[in-house]
Amino acid sequence: MPELPEVEALRAFLAQQLTGHTVERVLPVAISVLKTFAPPLTALEGQQLGETARYGKFLAVPAGELWLVTHLARAGWLRWRERVPAQPPHPGRGPLALRVVLTDGSGFDLTEAGTHKRLAVHVVRDPKDVPALAGLGPDPLAAGFGPAQFAALLKGERRQIKGILRDQRVLAGIGNAYSDEILHAARMSPFKLADRLDEAELTRLYEAMEGVLHEAVERSRGLAVGQLKAEKKTGLRVHGRAGERCPVCEDTIRSVSFADSSLQYCPTCQTGGRPLADRRLSRLLR
Repeated sequence: MPELPEVEALRAFLAQQLTGHTVERVLPVAISVLKTFAPPLTALEGQQLGETARYGKFLAVPAGELWLVTHLARAGWLRWRERVPAQPPHPGRGPLALRVVLTDGSGFDLTEAGTHKRLAVHVVRDPKDVPALAGLGPDPLAAGFGPAQFAALLKGERRQIKGILRDQRVLAGIGNAYSDEILHAARMSPFKLADRLDEAELTRLYEAMEGVLHEAVERSRGLAVGQLKAEKKTGLRVHGRAGERCPVCEDTIRSVSFADSSLQYCPTCQTGGRPLADRRLSRLLR
């Protein structure tokens, strides 16, 4: 799933490519991606585009008095076209979900791989008309968000820190991959309860979060859209690397089930050398 660093890179790219241009056509290919119907997609046609904004993992493109708001979900992506094909796309063929064509002939496609279709497109008068966007927590890279604000968010939280970092209502933009990376950098167990973190651990976790996210944003800056996925994978130290050696201590990176996915961690760096129990497997064996 694209997370804060990749979505921020897409935002910067779209801000450069779209600002000041005018929409000629919007072509829905998979109707399932449309989450709003009033105003209609056609209301975007003829509108001049402003600078793209990011809200957590959402992209929001201003178009006159309207906004085109997109969430790429787990398997969505954006493909830029310097020249959009003249022939309209055919519904039901391939991963194409939506095409936006500008008056200069360029444009972009929104695509989604796989059979679980969760990519979401909204046309609204205000980005906060999208309920999930309106309910987002603060952006961890926002100006004014610091250690005190971070500590306040975790105060009284009795959940595991891995789940809290992924909860978009608490912090906007962090998903499964970067929460693994942050916890590894903080040398912290993903199963540690948030309300048991002392001041030193809170500081270490905040600094790890800022460091991991800033570094990922910088690595992605200026890359072509087609290179962002590969850059994300090469920059990850533990996520998706079960069975490989930890780059810090050379212990074997382990994987364990968590919620609707799995997490990766280093036992030596994060759990005092103890492998975490896979609770999902334990329940299945009962």
